[in-house]
Amino acid sequence: MTLNDLYATILARKSADPTSSWTAQLLAKGPEKCAEKFGEEAIEAIIEAVKDDKAALTNEAADVIYHLLVMLAARDVPLEDVMQVLAARQSTSGIAEKASR
Repeated sequence: MTLNDLYATILARKSADPTSSWTAQLLAKGPEKCAEKFGEEAIEAIIEAVKDDKAALTNEAADVIYHLLVMLAARDVPLEDVMQVLAARQSTSGIAEKASR
């Protein structure tokens, strides 16, 4: 499964009955709840990274990516737009890109 596949599944759940899936339930609660869940998962990933538990960090990283995509979908931000920003940044040093913001 690619990120595009996962994002397409998430988008399909936007119009689904909230009792039919966790994704539909989360999206039905609105963008603020989606952002809150993303933040919770990010903190859990940080904790596992500090503990140096690779298996747990791997699982939390998957949760972070999933919840990031849900948050993007909740705000109608296409994954392709994010990928275009990343592609544009590839030709610029991270230090120069950060300084330009």
